[in-house]
Amino acid sequence: MVSKQQPARVGAPDPELRTSPIVEPNDEQVEGISPELDEHTVCYFNNVSYRRGDYVCSGSGELLRCERGVWLQMGGCDPDNP
Repeated sequence: MVSKQQPARVGAPDPELRTSPIVEPNDEQVEGISPELDEHTVCYFNNVSYRRGDYVCSGSGELLRCERGVWLQMGGCDPDNP
């Protein structure tokens, strides 16, 4: 696992609630983000805000990391089968 704490289990994104985009780490959407937003931009998942560097486990078992206002797909949440 990437940290000593288990990431929050957040369930599936609810289309009625605010959720930041979920992208692959090499996605063009990540590259186009302004660097000055880097330190202060948060990510949202179902109206809950998370800080840069926070990890969550989505309802599909996908590990996500908050980075500059988007969720980066980091693999699976199962430490035995990443």
